[in-house]
Amino acid sequence: MKLKVYADRMSQPSRAVLIFCKVNRIDFEEVRVDISKRQHLTLEFKEINPMRKLPAIVDGRFKLFESHAILIYLSCVFPGVADHWYPADLFKRAKIHSVLDWHHSNLRRGAAEYVKNTTLAPALGLPLDPQAAAEAEKVLFSSLSKIESVWLKGSGRFLLGGNQPSIADLSLVCELMQLEVLDEKDCSRILAPHKNVQQWIEDTKNATRPHFDEVHQILFKAKVKLQKLRSMSINNESSLQTKLASKM
Repeated sequence: MKLKVYADRMSQPSRAVLIFCKVNRIDFEEVRVDISKRQHLTLEFKEINPMRKLPAIVDGRFKLFESHAILIYLSCVFPGVADHWYPADLFKRAKIHSVLDWHHSNLRRGAAEYVKNTTLAPALGLPLDPQAAAEAEKVLFSSLSKIESVWLKGSGRFLLGGNQPSIADLSLVCELMQLEVLDEKDCSRILAPHKNVQQWIEDTKNATRPHFDEVHQILFKAKVKLQKLRSMSINNESSLQTKLASKM
């Protein structure tokens, strides 16, 4: 039976798994689960992942969730996956695990919470939370500094001094791509101080193109839509201020 990948392309870890499968020519079926429509909360999807999170996979009778676990499984099970993604060298694997473990409680917590509480919350039926956004921003800035000073330390272009990307590079870069939906000035304010991080993001994109761009199309479309909404909001606010001023 063909591998099934349950994913929503607006989900950072979903994109990482989809890109990995495409880059490594893994034969799979993408099963789209729309988070905005709460499809991940259905009883049907609960049979796939009792945690009701994305992504998840079904490989024959085997079910698995959590993107890092999925990427490791795919690297080990499917023939033809290049060694640099998840090296056979146990010391290198352990280093990759250290990055992935760090990711969840640092970069993911900062980036995902910041984007949600400044931009995406209304689309998920939630209110914006400036206080939560401020706390997340601190974690995000700290995480970017750690990536630059620790994980990108070395002569290689990728994490841990590698000359080719690993599953850790793909996972973390997909996380940071979520910043694309922010206001451009805000996104620039966050990333501009970290030149090495910006170059690493570009290197990872280039190493996984054209699949990286194709899978991220939904994010780029969301970015354009949000930019239009911001522009309309600014114009409406300006118009209201003009009307109020004319009555004074």
